[in-house]
Amino acid sequence: MPSIDRQAPPPAASQPDILAALGWRPFFADQVEAGSNDGAQPVRVVEAHRGALHVLGEGVDRIIPGRADVVVGDWLLLDPVEAAEPATSRLLERKSLIKRRAPGLERQVQMIAANIDTAFIVSSCNQDFNVARLERYIALAFEAGVTPVVLLTKADLCDDPAAYVEAAQAIAHLAPVLVLNARLADAQSTLATWCAPGQTVAFLGSSGVGKSTLANTLAGNEAIETQAIREGDAKGRHTTTRRQLHLPAGGYAILDTPGMRELQLTGAEAGVAEVFADLHALAGQCRFNDCQHRTEPGCAVRAGVGHGSIENARLERWMKLVAEDKHNTANLTPGKANTAATRKADRRMRKKSRS
Repeated sequence: MPSIDRQAPPPAASQPDILAALGWRPFFADQVEAGSNDGAQPVRVVEAHRGALHVLGEGVDRIIPGRADVVVGDWLLLDPVEAAEPATSRLLERKSLIKRRAPGLERQVQMIAANIDTAFIVSSCNQDFNVARLERYIALAFEAGVTPVVLLTKADLCDDPAAYVEAAQAIAHLAPVLVLNARLADAQSTLATWCAPGQTVAFLGSSGVGKSTLANTLAGNEAIETQAIREGDAKGRHTTTRRQLHLPAGGYAILDTPGMRELQLTGAEAGVAEVFADLHALAGQCRFNDCQHRTEPGCAVRAGVGHGSIENARLERWMKLVAEDKHNTANLTPGKANTAATRKADRRMRKKSRS
């Protein structure tokens, strides 16, 4: 059986304790009709393996067969005969879902995690820091209905952490930006606002930025393996290899995730519009409804660049994300032809997403 943080309340704990710590709340309870479930009980998916799911609930700590429509963080009404008929367990409606385009050449949507309340978007004050990547993560969180919080780590290892803070705040005006040392215990008090009982928080970001270290600090132990970054380029190694919910003593859940080298958006139009709200609003003032904001006359966005109120680099990042999301949303739909032109466009979008 896969390992799990044993600081969690044991399965024998009372239902209010274990289910509350797992994030059970009225949103999910209201989906369950009293007396109509034939012995089924709520469980949360805390780990997803190839072909198997690890679920926890009141008196339940077991492995069940995997399902393609289920991801870490999901709530199921576990059928008593689940081992024989896994599809008979009911998947409850999600409060939130973080997803992206699957990495590589697959033209599919990949679910990352469900029912997350807060996404801690972690970046370090070194060569890992990337404004465009932060914008992607924040748009991803907004689209999912998750609260984004930007965490800047390793400030003690750079000469001017204030420059990183200023750059992050310039793009994350709707998200708090915090600087902390992932190894110090005061990270617990710094993040306490979001780590309240019953909440589920997730750490997102590249490998080596301190996600697992932060998760260990919050949990008060070293249950999650960590590794140092490479000295030459500040790149991290993939220490965390799967998404897993941990249950520290504070009565909330922590999701640690592997670093994502490739983060392509899909179905995130509203999230991108929220991150670039000013540009989105200006675009509505362009003379032409289909303005591409290049050389068209009467382009309000280009006028803003000319007046100096909009940075051209930020405009380019916005247009890149809009085009990428539109392309992926259209071409990841089942049944779309896998033509040579589509494959070429896919490769171009993937290359741009890594830049």
